[in-house]
Order: sequence, then C-alpha cells, then structure tokens
Amino acid sequence: MRERRRMAKQLQYAQITKATTPGRYFDGGSGLHLLIKRSGRKYWVLRYTFAGRRRDMGLGVFPRQSLAEARKASQAARVQLDSGIDPLAPTPAVQQMAFKEFATSYVQDRRAEWKNATHAAQWLFTLQKYAFPFIGCKPLAEIATEDVLAVLQPIWTTKTETASRLRGRIERILAAATTRGMRSGVNPAVWRGHLDTLLPIPRKVSRVQHHAALAFGDIPVFMEKLRARAALAALALEFTILTAARTNEVTGAERHEVIDGVWTVPAERMKAGRVHRVPLCSRALTILMIAAARDADSPYLFSRAGRKLSNMSMLILLRRMGYPITVHGFRSTFRDWVSECTQHSPELAEMALAHAIPNKAEAAYRRGDLLQPRRLLMSDWEKYCAGDPGNVRMLRAA
Repeated sequence: MRERRRMAKQLQYAQITKATTPGRYFDGGSGLHLLIKRSGRKYWVLRYTFAGRRRDMGLGVFPRQSLAEARKASQAARVQLDSGIDPLAPTPAVQQMAFKEFATSYVQDRRAEWKNATHAAQWLFTLQKYAFPFIGCKPLAEIATEDVLAVLQPIWTTKTETASRLRGRIERILAAATTRGMRSGVNPAVWRGHLDTLLPIPRKVSRVQHHAALAFGDIPVFMEKLRARAALAALALEFTILTAARTNEVTGAERHEVIDGVWTVPAERMKAGRVHRVPLCSRALTILMIAAARDADSPYLFSRAGRKLSNMSMLILLRRMGYPITVHGFRSTFRDWVSECTQHSPELAEMALAHAIPNKAEAAYRRGDLLQPRRLLMSDWEKYCAGDPGNVRMLRAA
C-alpha cells in the first residue's frame, strides 16, 4: 500500500469519509494516520519509533473511533513516549491475561463483522470444547507450540475439518494478542512453515463429507410421502425443497418478506451476505396460506404459538421418515436435476441457489438477478417434484 502523506495539513472528517483508495493517510506530522485496507475498512494507527525500532499502534476503527478520539489516544501515547515508555509494552497485568478471557473478548468484538450469530456461536463452541480445557487459563504470553499441539492432536485425525478451523481461530486470536502487545515472538498456531511440519496435511487425513442428498429421481415419491404428513415441519420442508433454500433462511422467514409472489430474504440471513429474491411457485404460496392459518398472529412463515420453527425440526422429520439425508442435501438434488434433466443454464441454477460468484470480474458486471427466468425454472421444479415433467426437456446423451 502506498503512503499518502499529509505532512502540512491535518485530516478533515469529510476527507476521511470520502477516502476509499487503500493506503496510509497521515494527520499532519503527528504520526497518527488513517489506514485504509483493500477490504475498505478504515483503521486508526499511530506510527512511532522507540529504541530504534519503528512500531504501529492500533487506535481503533473508523467511524466507531472518531477523529477527535483517535487524536486524543495518539496524544496520550505521545506523553508515554516522551517519558521513555513504549505505549505498546505490556503491563504485568496484561502479560498475565489468560487465553480464555482474551479469546472471549475477541469473539465479542468481531461479532459485527461476521454474517450471523451462528458464526460467532461456532467460534465460541469450538474454543470452549477443545481449546479452553488445555490453554484457557494459561497466560497469552506463555502459550507455545506444544500447548497448541495439545489442543489439536486429539482431534486432528478424527475431526479434521473442525480441528483445522480451530487452529485458524487460535492463530487469529494469538495474532491479535501480539498486535495488542500481550505476547511476542512467532505465532505458535501458524500453519505454513510451522505446524505443517508437525501435523498431517488436512486434505490427506480425511475427505470433506458432503451433505447426504436424495437422488433427483426419487423426489416425486418422497414429496408424495411428505405431503401425506400434517406436521408443520412437513410444510416447512416442502417449502424449503421447492425454493432450494437453506434451513435458516426458511425457519427465520417472516411474513412481510413475501410480496406479490416473491420472497425477499434479507442479507443478514444469507450466507453470501446479499439480499436474495425467490420467486414462489403455486404450491409454495399454497403452503404459506396453510401455515398462516395455523398460527394467524405470528410474524413468521412457519411457527407455533408465535415461536418460529426450530432449525432441527426438518432434520428430525427426515429421520422419522426413515431417510438418512440432510435438509441441505436437497439443494444438491435440485442442482443435479437442473444439470441432468433440463436445458436451464448453470448460471440460472447458481442464482436460484444464491451461490456467491467466485470470479470478481463477473460479479462486478452482473447487475440483475434473472427473476423471471428463475420463476420459470422454479415452476418446472415444482412440476417435477409433483411427478409431472411439464415443460422440462430431458437431456439425452449424444
């Protein structure tokens, strides 16, 4: 990143809010500057030299930390420097802060940037179950490679994916502690050039287990059995299948999100973090009418006595029906059906599934969401699920 120095002029609020180019924007010659990262996030940093070593001290995130507050914090640090004290030098109390205390605080501070509460809950769960029993009470400054291995080795070959994610979380927490001056030296949880010499490569230990799915050819019979059930979970599951949606998108859905036959899922409930519009087929709309009649005063699409349906209810229903598959697996069923049984485009199927576009250039040029073509696609899916191929044209091998 380039340094955009403003040695003669101090930063102005309007300038800060409008600035988008990654780099460092200095506030006069004080050493305080605004650091804009490629992600667009803006951070206050004080750059100074102590004992011949140049250091960067984080002073908060803009706009949560205002320009005035950043200047005040910078001035306080300068007072310490004038007294011969490194403001990043940890106090004895900070040096003794336990991993559990700092990690819990770290997760709380990061909640705002994560897509949903589930992500934060997963972080805390893995830390509480696997890390805290070994290093929870240990001071941050004392955590070494052997401590991290004590956490990871018991689950590295049996719960490889979980262990790999946990390692990354510990690495980030310890990196943050280093930035805050609470520890120093090599991060003992870093993978490349460190733990990769001590632990097997994850992809060679076990394969990622995909969600168990139903073959698309079995969907009509399954849907007939599903419609014979009167449970609310059966209605929700059928709706989920017909819309190719994710479980949490459906269980958290509210009635005001459905307007003129289109269900608009807000960004905070979407995995990709973007608003997603879903054209509802005739049967999906009928399901919503039936569900609404069961709990007339509820704000949710699927609820009992005003309480939304549990995320586990549809999976439990599948188990009771004798199907060893997952709710999420029906998205794969839908995708396979589009590829093997229709002439609808792969792009249309990916949009129906609300998958993120990996190609950034393509994502930048894509403006619409192809709602009308997707309406035809979901109508064909509805007919197929009901045992009627309708307008679907079966593809034949050449």
